[in-house]
Amino acid sequence: MEFGISFFPNVGPVEKSGRDYWHEALSLVDLCDPLGFSHVRTVEHYFHPYGGYSPNPMVFLASASQRSKNARMVTGAVLPAFNNPLKLAGEAAMLDAISDGRLDLGIARAFLPHEFERFGVNLDTSRARYEEGIAQLDALLTQEKVTMSGEFHSFQDVTSLPRPAQQPRPPIWIAATTNAETFEFAGRNGYMCMANPIGGAALNELLGVYHDAWQAAGHPGCGKSMLAFMMYCAPDTDQAIEEAGPDVKAYFQTLADAASGWKEGASTKDYPGYDKLVDVLSKEDVHTQREKSAAFVGSPEECCDMISDYHRQVGGFDIASLQVNTKMMSADKAKASMELFGREVIPKFADL
Repeated sequence: MEFGISFFPNVGPVEKSGRDYWHEALSLVDLCDPLGFSHVRTVEHYFHPYGGYSPNPMVFLASASQRSKNARMVTGAVLPAFNNPLKLAGEAAMLDAISDGRLDLGIARAFLPHEFERFGVNLDTSRARYEEGIAQLDALLTQEKVTMSGEFHSFQDVTSLPRPAQQPRPPIWIAATTNAETFEFAGRNGYMCMANPIGGAALNELLGVYHDAWQAAGHPGCGKSMLAFMMYCAPDTDQAIEEAGPDVKAYFQTLADAASGWKEGASTKDYPGYDKLVDVLSKEDVHTQREKSAAFVGSPEECCDMISDYHRQVGGFDIASLQVNTKMMSADKAKASMELFGREVIPKFADL
């Protein structure tokens, strides 16, 4: 099993400036190579403390790629709904070049009503934009002189530049949460699966949908899965809970606020049950997450137990992507947590 680090900004200007947030994040990237963390990941979101400091993950990852020479650079994830695929393809290949062929291109459908509203994009078109965008991105990265006619973007005889350093293209990861259709889409098309355990115990079944679709389509192997977790490792579990607990709770409160549009009338058949999901997530805290082994907050020994437990729950996964600097946690505490986890946890899973 591999372990990487993830940055999901959960702050606004009153709490921490963008300059301070990203400078601290880069200082944590410096620990990846000596401690054995395999990737660096960040998101694409807008306008709100929930992720809004990262409107373009490729900007940060280009810088991060110069601080770590081994870690993969993961977009977690870019949003075709708000981007022209011609622009995304060029930016992705540029990052692949800058990182010397270390880009993993995660792609997501977007799910926050306020982002769709502010970009003037109809929620009912989200899946169509997403699937069209992925197909066009894939073609632009793997082929030259590409012509495609779509509902939202069309182009003729385009060769995107630069060409990717990885051939035939960087790995594509599909971000999926609770919708079985998205897991099936990823498996059927031979893409890697990027999922999140905060959705609940159904992840076991959803990953099964992914693997079944992969095999039914005749792709070699069984696919690959990356799951996202919050992580804070301290010498003592009580200390870990005390120091990380408020930030874990604050993360879910900020998420619930950002997604409040689902409670305020936003509606589309493509996001079934999201109003109820917001209710569930708004009640989550460090204790509920630890009970489900969905947040690795504890001593090294307990972190090992939770990782093993969740691995069994979902029938196995390949990569854990760890959010290491929740909310207002100091860079010093995040570094200490990463160092302890790197020394005492990562080596225990080298052969899993």
